[in-house]
Amino acid sequence: MEINGIETNEQVRYDSLNLSPEMLAALHGKGFEIATPIQGGCIPYLLDKKDVVAKAPTGTGKTFAFGIPLIEHTDPASTDVTGLILAPTRELALQIRDELTSLCTAKQGIRVVCLYGGQPIEKQIKQLKNKPQIVVATPGRLMDCKKRRAIRLDKVKTVILDEADRMLDMGFIDDVTKILDMMENRDNLGLFSATISREVMDISWVYQRDPVEITVRPVAEDRPDIQQYRISLDSREAKLDMMLALLTGGEYERTIAFCNTKNMTDRLAARLKMEGIPCEPIHGSIQQRIREKTLSRFRQGKLRVLVATDVAARGLDIDDVDAVFNYDVPDEQEYYIHRIGRTGRAKRHGVSYTFCSTITDEVKMDEIQKNQRFDIQKLKFDEDGCLVMVD
Repeated sequence: MEINGIETNEQVRYDSLNLSPEMLAALHGKGFEIATPIQGGCIPYLLDKKDVVAKAPTGTGKTFAFGIPLIEHTDPASTDVTGLILAPTRELALQIRDELTSLCTAKQGIRVVCLYGGQPIEKQIKQLKNKPQIVVATPGRLMDCKKRRAIRLDKVKTVILDEADRMLDMGFIDDVTKILDMMENRDNLGLFSATISREVMDISWVYQRDPVEITVRPVAEDRPDIQQYRISLDSREAKLDMMLALLTGGEYERTIAFCNTKNMTDRLAARLKMEGIPCEPIHGSIQQRIREKTLSRFRQGKLRVLVATDVAARGLDIDDVDAVFNYDVPDEQEYYIHRIGRTGRAKRHGVSYTFCSTITDEVKMDEIQKNQRFDIQKLKFDEDGCLVMVD
């Protein structure tokens, strides 16, 4: 980990971070004693109400890195929104809400509300009438609530942008800047992301004051344990047979298959169902109620395969995904990183397979392997029809 360019490898215990006895008790109840590097680096500065720019791989504990200081600063007796977290997707917003709620056992009386599209806004406005101190929101839905005068932001002290690069890439930059302009009395702003894009740095330059820059690189202790494979196929039609063979031979019980389009997602899910494999698709055109039900079934082990577009590549809090299939090679290198990051979480071993059926696919994977410095093993069929390593 680097803090303002200075490398430190010191292991940090939660009980050394000047946390309240109640917070330490809540963490101890979860079995947590040692902070992850991003937590150990960020928590002290956020507790001191410093601005932070934090870059860390997915799955390294960023939610607790900003959630713990946010809750520590929150007054249970307050009736104002004093903490705001913006997230790019409904799935990530709901995950953050759930993790913060689990930590709020440390302070009875802290109320967390999640605002996101796909659900009737009236229901969320009703929740805002309970006077939450912490709001987790997608930018668009927060702006809708603000236009209806259902929420005030002038008392907000801490603002967090989670997956900031993704949020700005998705076109939320106007909403984000308008929201930040509404909170002139804030104490600090935290930008958390797996990558720091030019747009993120522009937000930092305009809205932060001497931010502390914290970088956790995907070195051995932080890099997920993921064995990566790429498989060259003669045709697009061969992908389904290959996936069925890997599901059978690998005995994978919980997997995610990523496609680049909604249409391909629906088609693949339908084909897998025809083969008797319990699966469902998830993408942006599916109603939020159905998406949440699908994710719940997947977490419960009732679905063997979740077929998804990149809307699901971030924010899925599922620790025991056995394997990830890149049924389509992603169009962006960052999508590849976030896709395979769904497996190999919580110190578990994971595996990813990427199917290449065109020259374009091969070129994309060559670039990913070169630029990301991943060790991606090539597989091919031998004369007996068995998959073997390519030297």
